Amino acid sequence: MFQSVKKALVPVVSRLTPVDPFAGLSREKKELIDFAFQRFELRSFADLGGVWNVAGGYTFYALEHFPIEKAVLVDTDFTDEVVKRAQGFPALQLVHGNFGSAEIIAKLGNVDAAMFFDTLLHQVNPDWNVLLEMYAPKVKHFLIFNQQFIGSEHTVRLFDLGEEEYFKNVPHTRSEAPYDVVFQKMYEMHPQHNRIYRDIHNVWQWGITDADLIDVMKNLGFKMQFYKNSGQFGVLENFENHAFVFSR
Repeated sequence: MFQSVKKALVPVVSRLTPVDPFAGLSREKKELIDFAFQRFELRSFADLGGVWNVAGGYTFYALEHFPIEKAVLVDTDFTDEVVKRAQGFPALQLVHGNFGSAEIIAKLGNVDAAMFFDTLLHQVNPDWNVLLEMYAPKVKHFLIFNQQFIGSEHTVRLFDLGEEEYFKNVPHTRSEAPYDVVFQKMYEMHPQHNRIYRDIHNVWQWGITDADLIDVMKNLGFKMQFYKNSGQFGVLENFENHAFVFSR
């Protein structure tokens, strides 16, 4: 009798229990946002490259949890889901383009914070460090969550390791696009991105060390306010997930 009543109540309880729309997002990244937005009372931000695989989730998380006056989500590809969801947030502007271009950076204007989640290691021409320099005059805080390299003392360009070592240090196989052609077409022009395959942001580009990242930020006048090592990234022995907040 008890079991039958319990089964009957399950669908009722599930309807009454609120569903967390952000449950699928990284706990560590949400903690990073919570820390920075609360500690520094951030009211504006730019989420750079925040669409792929998360449908702008961290942008919408910040908009739902904090009193945001201006938000910018920049990416080269927007899903219908993101476009539709953005309509519910008047403070949010969607900007289509490569956030590494000077034209896009000029469009953004000044914001309290720039969010680089899983994107710095992809940035070439301008390189990741130059990109940070380009954004530095526009922001007061950097929120960075990146797969950091522990395989050497200094930052390495992964392509320079050679094909065999490259695929030992990325979470992709030779059969996945665009990895299946990147070494064969290294210096050919990519039809979508108008740059050579070696320089597209769709593939892993860098092994960035903590020491080099911290040194770059220090030279730009930013001090580290938060740091967390969340451990090894997948099966890659040379990469760990690290979170940072830098402020000036």
